[in-house]
Amino acid sequence: MRYDALPYRRNVGIMLLNHDGFIFMGRRKSDSGPEHVDDIHSWQMPQGGIDEDEDPYAAAVRELQEETGIVSISLLAEAPGWLTYDLPPDVAMEAWKGRYRGQTQKWFAFRFNGDESEINILAPAGGHKPEFDAWKWVPINQITSLIIPFKRAVYEQVVDIFGPLCTR
Repeated sequence: MRYDALPYRRNVGIMLLNHDGFIFMGRRKSDSGPEHVDDIHSWQMPQGGIDEDEDPYAAAVRELQEETGIVSISLLAEAPGWLTYDLPPDVAMEAWKGRYRGQTQKWFAFRFNGDESEINILAPAGGHKPEFDAWKWVPINQITSLIIPFKRAVYEQVVDIFGPLCTR
């Protein structure tokens, strides 16, 4: 199938804010899959696929726990629509067995209500393979400079949508 005829994979993205208005970013492990193509821009917010017949909100809660161990959260907002990005064609042919050209994402903003000792990226919940090897809290004005270029337009939209939530 031609690249431009491929469908988009349904996915969720999570902007997790601490009480100071900073955003959780994880550094993707270098062996985290074909989508990791740039060691300079290896940071991202948690995200993951939506299972068949799964509600996007439930997927966001599940993915956050699977990637970070975090369960102490409260919903702040949901993006009004779906945001889409294309993978570079060569990456798309390798990722997800070449079935998708990119992802269409439903984004959620959550407040982290727990203690940082809850965060466990190296031994995620349910025995999932770690996707991150480091994490940090980042001010909103640094988010887009850390993300891989092909996801940058989506991150700019997420910053526009959820930016007002980042004030203390």
